[in-house]
Amino acid sequence: MPTIRVHDTDIHYLHTPGRPSENPAPTLVCIHGLGTDSLASFYLTLAAPLAAAGVDMLFYDLRGHGNSGRPSSGYQVGDFVADLEGLLSELDVRPPVHLIGNSFGGTVAFGFAAAHPDKVASLVSIESEPPTEQWALRVGEVLENSKHELSRAETYQLISLQFGDHHARLSRQAYRRLAETSMVEEIPSGPMLDLTDLSRITVPVLNIVGSDGFQSDDPYLLEGVLPDCQTVVIQDQDHSVLVEAHRQVRDLLLDWVFSHHPVAAAPGAQA
Repeated sequence: MPTIRVHDTDIHYLHTPGRPSENPAPTLVCIHGLGTDSLASFYLTLAAPLAAAGVDMLFYDLRGHGNSGRPSSGYQVGDFVADLEGLLSELDVRPPVHLIGNSFGGTVAFGFAAAHPDKVASLVSIESEPPTEQWALRVGEVLENSKHELSRAETYQLISLQFGDHHARLSRQAYRRLAETSMVEEIPSGPMLDLTDLSRITVPVLNIVGSDGFQSDDPYLLEGVLPDCQTVVIQDQDHSVLVEAHRQVRDLLLDWVFSHHPVAAAPGAQA
């Protein structure tokens, strides 16, 4: 897969054009989460069925993740938002685009939609929330705890026993990202969105959460702060809903994208 230089960082990406039709295909930009995540989580779960349905798709590794460059600093939410803007510009992707973000990827998507509302057709958030002060407090604590736990050798033994050696290797890579960069300090810092900022996110938002996920205490919270938000709770799922319930996510996503960006050929792919 190719890389492209964006703001002095090499960004690893995959752009799969939609199938030809009378009308332009909707463009869906997939933004993954932090830590062990990469574009693979979207590519392995959604790429085939969405490509078959004719969706133009852009996957990319966030700075510091996957095969993208790993600068020592530059990890505020605004830096990730700027990377996305630069990537779309460098690849000449015509707005507006549909954004789908998993976990921290959704946070980046919300930040982008607030900064560039004219460039977004709709937003799909999976187990995510906007970058607010409350979010910053929670994610800062999670990052600090993760860095501490992943510094202990016994942690990887437990991960191997519970999830297998592959996940342990991914966790070691995640620790190196946290230890060798300013992610822990920078991600919770910098300008955050307030209620006024959130009110400017007027594009349609689909909020997908697991019944046992990070928003289980109040899964419909975003509907109260965003002008146009619809929440879907997937039962018996936790924060890993993208991977564990990918068929349900696929069906929701296809219905959503095509209803907000109709094209000549209707989707009918199955996986």
